[in-house]
Amino acid sequence: MSFKAVLKSIAFLAILFVMLYVGMNNTGSIKFAFPVASKDKIEAPAAIIFFGMFAVGVLAGTLLHSGGGGGKRSGGSKEK
Repeated sequence: MSFKAVLKSIAFLAILFVMLYVGMNNTGSIKFAFPVASKDKIEAPAAIIFFGMFAVGVLAGTLLHSGGGGGKRSGGSKEK
């Protein structure tokens, strides 16, 4: 395993710990409004809304990091 992979894993676990800590300390119900997606307000525990926003961010980051393109190559051709 490379050092870079271990470092990324530790950083990801730290982010997950912060998410857990925030969720444990924000158990009250809140109203969440996002008028672009829906006119209705969502009322739910703060921890659930925080987790949802975190999950959307992780998925968006994963899609952006993976490229999402259909087999596009950057640079010159490597075929021989």
